[in-house]
Amino acid sequence: MARTKDVSLSELQIALMRVLWRRGEASTADVAAELGDARGLKHTTVATLLTRLEKRGVVEQRRDGRQLLYRALVDEADVRRSMVDDLLGALFGGDARQLVAHLVQESEIAPGDLAKARRRLARGGRDED
Repeated sequence: MARTKDVSLSELQIALMRVLWRRGEASTADVAAELGDARGLKHTTVATLLTRLEKRGVVEQRRDGRQLLYRALVDEADVRRSMVDDLLGALFGGDARQLVAHLVQESEIAPGDLAKARRRLARGGRDED
């Protein structure tokens, strides 16, 4: 997937993108069926969201007969990275230590999570094998 430098998405757009990330490719009807019941979205709303994401270069479409199929052009990790960078800059002046201190202070990080984070930092940020 192409790397996009700055991708910030709404919660609804992220839900839509998760359908594409999970399926690889999906029609508007597929996405509407998956999100429609849980979120009360109509087919036209999903079509509008997909069109806007395509204009931003986040998804691409291809025609298969009479229907349009969409696939993600950015991966979830890039979106997460971009949005966390935005949050970090806007709320913590770019200081990741302040973010971690906030999470610890608000009890959002349990002691076991801190131990995992320390091990990950020791490995240079890589996941455990």
